[in-house]
Parts: sequence; C-alpha cells; structure tokens
Amino acid sequence: MRKSGGLLIPLTLIIMYYGFWVVLMAYLLSRYPAINEYFPIGGIGYLAASNVDTFEPIYSSVDDTVLSPHGPIQLALASVGALILTVPVSWAYFITSRARRIDQSFLQTIIILPVVVTGIAMIVLNSLALAFSLAGIVAAVRFRFSLDQPSDAMYIFVAIGIGLGSGIGALAVAAVISATFVFATLIIWKLEYGKTLSGSFLTMLTRRDAGEDEYD
Repeated sequence: MRKSGGLLIPLTLIIMYYGFWVVLMAYLLSRYPAINEYFPIGGIGYLAASNVDTFEPIYSSVDDTVLSPHGPIQLALASVGALILTVPVSWAYFITSRARRIDQSFLQTIIILPVVVTGIAMIVLNSLALAFSLAGIVAAVRFRFSLDQPSDAMYIFVAIGIGLGSGIGALAVAAVISATFVFATLIIWKLEYGKTLSGSFLTMLTRRDAGEDEYD
C-alpha cells in the first residue's frame, strides 16, 4: 500500500485549476452579458421555484431547453463544464489509488460518465415518461462491471452527481460537488483516517486497549 505523501503541490495545482475556470467564467459573463442565456447556470433556481408537491418538471416547457435555439449550445457548454470539473476528480484518483497499476478503463469511465449523464439529464428533464423509459432500458441492458476497491464506487457517484448538476443547468452546484469531493478525499487520505486505532481519543471512543487488534 502506498503511503500518503505531501499535498502542498497537488492542492496548490488543484486550487489554481478551479480558480482559473471560475475567474474565466466570471470574466466572460461580466464582459459579455449576452452569453448568459447560453451558459448552464441558474438551473437550481428553476428547481427551487418549482412546485415540490407535483411532478412538475424543473423547466416550465421543453421549449426552454432541448428545443430552444440555444439548447444545443447550452448542452455543449454543460458537457464541456462537466468534463472540466471531472478532471480534478481523476487527479484525486491518481493520488489516492492503492493499486499498483491504474485501471485505464475505470479512469475513462470517470471522465466520460458525467458527459453522458449531462446529455441524458437534459433529455429527460421535461418528461417523466422518458425518465421511466430510461430506467426500463437500463434495467433491460443490465450492464455490470466490477470494482477493484470499494472506494471506487465513490468516484462513480460523484461523476453522476457532476453530470446531473450540469444537465439541469446548475453548473455551480456541480463545481461545489467536484471541489468538495476532491478536497475531502485528499485530506482524509493524507490524515490516514481510520488506518489505526492508536491514540487516547480513539482508544476511549472504541473502548479497546491500545495495541488490541480484535474485539473479544
């Protein structure tokens, strides 16, 4: 098992990466206000304004998303945004992976999955029937894959979360999901949380003597 190393350089690069894209988007939106309608932002506002007691879609009409003139452009930008936000997640996988060799197919799945989910989310966003149809298709296909480590499932979930956030036009929410996951994963890995039960606090918490390997 590879030991945790220094995080100063990786964290600095990751912070600079997020900062660059945030500053770039803020500049473009402020410099060219006309492009606001093309950017996948504001989706969470539609969600909050919708009637939670019904199955009313997030957007009031399909004309506002898929069939709108700027729909394909918004989908393309959302897909690119999802891809950009997934890159640091792959870096976290590189840094914290316990495997001697990186599974390339799994890594490619992490990168591409948010893009696919973004497109699917935008398609089914305005149709409950389409959502159920998609669930039926997935159940019929029944595709499966095995994960080498239980922790790898977290990367699948965060990739889906980023894709869903981008697909509903809430790219800022997707960015928060991405950044929170990356920083939390790296910090927990660096602290080696849960590796041992040594220490007075953990000894008191678990009610076992220091150096005791198993419960009676």
